[in-house]
Amino acid sequence: FFVHRILTLNKTHCRFLFLVIKDGDGRITGKDALKFFAMSKLSRPELKQVWAIADSKRQGFLGFQEFIGAMQLVSLAQEGHEINQDILSNADLESLKPPAMEAPRQPEAPPSARWFSSKSSKKIPLKSVTSIVDGLKKLYIEKLKPLEVTYQFNDFVSPLLTNSDFDARPMVMLLGQYSTGKTTFIKHLLKSTYPGAHIGPEPTTDRFVVITSGPDERSIPGNTIAVQADMPYGGLTAFGSAFLSKFECSQMPHPLLEHITFVDTPGVLSGEKQRTQRSYDFTGVTSWFAAKCDLVLLLFDPHKLDISDEFKRVIGSLRGHDDKIRVVLNKADQVDTQQLMRVYGALLWSLGKVLNTPEVMRVYIGSFNDKPVNEAAIGPIGKELFEREQEDLLSDLKDIPKKACDRRINEFVKRARAAKIHAYIISHLKKEMPAMMGKAKTQQRLIDNLEDEFAKVQKEFHLPPGDFPNVEQFREVLSGYNIDKFEKLKPKMVQAVDDMLAFDIPELLRKFRNPYE
Repeated sequence: FFVHRILTLNKTHCRFLFLVIKDGDGRITGKDALKFFAMSKLSRPELKQVWAIADSKRQGFLGFQEFIGAMQLVSLAQEGHEINQDILSNADLESLKPPAMEAPRQPEAPPSARWFSSKSSKKIPLKSVTSIVDGLKKLYIEKLKPLEVTYQFNDFVSPLLTNSDFDARPMVMLLGQYSTGKTTFIKHLLKSTYPGAHIGPEPTTDRFVVITSGPDERSIPGNTIAVQADMPYGGLTAFGSAFLSKFECSQMPHPLLEHITFVDTPGVLSGEKQRTQRSYDFTGVTSWFAAKCDLVLLLFDPHKLDISDEFKRVIGSLRGHDDKIRVVLNKADQVDTQQLMRVYGALLWSLGKVLNTPEVMRVYIGSFNDKPVNEAAIGPIGKELFEREQEDLLSDLKDIPKKACDRRINEFVKRARAAKIHAYIISHLKKEMPAMMGKAKTQQRLIDNLEDEFAKVQKEFHLPPGDFPNVEQFREVLSGYNIDKFEKLKPKMVQAVDDMLAFDIPELLRKFRNPYE
């Protein structure tokens, strides 16, 4: 294939170029870029800036849309423009002249996929790894998954990861008591309502709703979405049919949903209502989603600052995900400036009793709906404050896709450390069991004194206490198992995970950094 000397920068021609130089997986890696973009005759510092802007999400590769942007940046650089973050939004792309490029090489044979189809771990060819996420998949299958399977990590802590867990879009979950504006907040961001949305002063959203991108507007029942291999919700089947009947996926075509998935939740009950027990483990479900999400928004209403017992349990279930939590004081234009100061102080006081952190939680103040701000109540200063707070929150949301790859690495490392500690705990309990007599009594003693056993493991392997699982939850799961059938410690498996954390992941990040650095 040859590229014409005069290349019009429309999508058809860019797609042609993209098909020529890609490796068959829909990605242009740094290795491909070094060969292809060298034909533009731009300097290395210029190409470094082109890559940094095109790969703004820092995934280590260019997709089709990013490739189009890179080609436009190359053309602008050849015309003598200074390359910066805002150049594409300010440039006249319609009249942009084509870049001078030579013919690229023939495409190579496509690599093998379907790494997750086998239940056992297997060696994956290094040439098949064309992105940071691919590298994490390879490390998980070869090194971390065997440890998780051996010590039943999936039963105690988190289900085994699937291909869709790695490829899923970033998620944002909204939590709060009923009528704090969760659904309205999503509607405000999308500038339209989503299929199945209900808004009202009463508890209208009675189910967990995942709002994601799709070719048409439709709602998919929870039982259906949980068994779809390309969706990362298979782990929710552990909560049973009672939950799945209260879970659905709402699909709609929208540019924002191509980058972020939203999770709308039922209003947390308060007062007399929380005595009516839900038919599923609400706290467990929120904890599951919190582990998957990139951001968790806690919404409060100026008239609903009390934190009920259920809400306290929900916030407690977010333990370990403190960096993801953002607090939003919504509908703040319903009170005047003096009252808002008192409400803000009362909210921080209430949160201080629930969130056991010395740092002050970031609170965004505003009225996140499509109605104009009630300036009569808050005055011009309040209006300016709301606008600046809204800009800060939207900026936080816009950064999510860019930080998604870094977040995935962070969550992967957290999971690896949790799996290693889990292996130490399980093997320690196995070691404490007698060889012949008194197994039942010993097991009961170990379960009753689980906190002391955790302390022994911590002291023996010099582990940080904050990385250990919740004692009560672990005890509850452990009571259903025969400790005598657990595996003994396998040092080679643990060492493989240690090597992965110390060498493999840093090497992966080095391999897929900006190729022009």
